[in-house]
Amino acid sequence: MISVFGSANMDLVAYVAKAPGRGETVTGHRFRTVPGGKGANQAIAAARAGAEVAFLGAVGDDGFGAELRATLAAAGVDVRGLREVPGPSGIAHIVVDDDGGNSIIVVPGANGAVTGPSGADLAAIAGSQALLLQLELPLPAVTAAAQAGQVAGVPVILTPAPAQPLPDELLEAVTMIVPNEHEAAAITGVTGPEAALDALLDLVEEAVITLGAAGALYGARTGERLRVPAAEVKAVDTTAAGDTFVGALAAARAEGQPVAAALRFASAAAALSVQREGASTSMPTRPEIDASLL
Repeated sequence: MISVFGSANMDLVAYVAKAPGRGETVTGHRFRTVPGGKGANQAIAAARAGAEVAFLGAVGDDGFGAELRATLAAAGVDVRGLREVPGPSGIAHIVVDDDGGNSIIVVPGANGAVTGPSGADLAAIAGSQALLLQLELPLPAVTAAAQAGQVAGVPVILTPAPAQPLPDELLEAVTMIVPNEHEAAAITGVTGPEAALDALLDLVEEAVITLGAAGALYGARTGERLRVPAAEVKAVDTTAAGDTFVGALAAARAEGQPVAAALRFASAAAALSVQREGASTSMPTRPEIDASLL
């Protein structure tokens, strides 16, 4: 089982020809609401990729909360650890341009009420094959969950987004960190993926830097290095690419796939996701991923 301790948001997505600059107003051509949040996205991605997944987090007592819970459950995710708190659920305002690029504003809502893992959360983490974390919950809560995974001997996989300074006590508990190129530079102060990878490995045992259309770069303290190319596809919406990659990677690693195979599997899943609109709605199923690798 994979445990995901993270955020659940309702994504409010506006589609525009070109994203507005500061002080600029543009007319969009479409709007939709899509269940998302980095934690929920990774949980759904891992479940669709074939893993047994438990989600640990919070939603509000509003309509968005009910929809988020139902969406996770419909994807096969165990939602017994999804608590309900008074007030609004988290939301993300997303602008997607016609080239598939996006910009995102997250308002935490109920996610901000998660101050740490509960007793039930700790039990779920201890019984997991992997723990997925992101930074859309309060940092002390993320750190406490990571430390719980470390104590239990569970591999801890961190997506350091939104990018922010990471305390030593969190990094010491992380097994693998999976930033994009921007996040890797923000964490390390080093530009260029190869140099940033070396700097990340001074902090954690394993690192994967996702590079969008350029694929992904993997390294481990053992000295192993791998570069996995991305499939050449026409991107429609890149919103969920990173979360799809991480969820699929965790699913592959949990079932014992070697690193190279797991990275190819994750890259294939991400390539499928960017060809569809939305976050959770874009994530491929296990048969789709397997077929794309043939």
